Amino acid sequence: MLAVFGSAHPVKTWVWAGALVWMGAACLWNARRCGRRHCFWTGPYFLAMALVVLTHGYGVVDLGSQGWKWLGAMIGIGALGVIAVTERGGKYL
Repeated sequence: MLAVFGSAHPVKTWVWAGALVWMGAACLWNARRCGRRHCFWTGPYFLAMALVVLTHGYGVVDLGSQGWKWLGAMIGIGALGVIAVTERGGKYL
């Protein structure tokens, strides 16, 4: 995702959305396979963020001139927050 940070709209939008869908699907698969607690939450979070990326990339939602930076921060910090909160009760269900 960082490799295309300075790219034009269609490339950046689809690379970011594709990466988030890939990560979300991998988390959901891992949650089903081994029961890792945070994967039950990060999977849907990454899939939802893919939708936000698509809506911002195509101008449906305007996040301003710094929108891509805000999205990057929200994805990274949000994922870390989800992991920190969900694994307090143990790593596995």
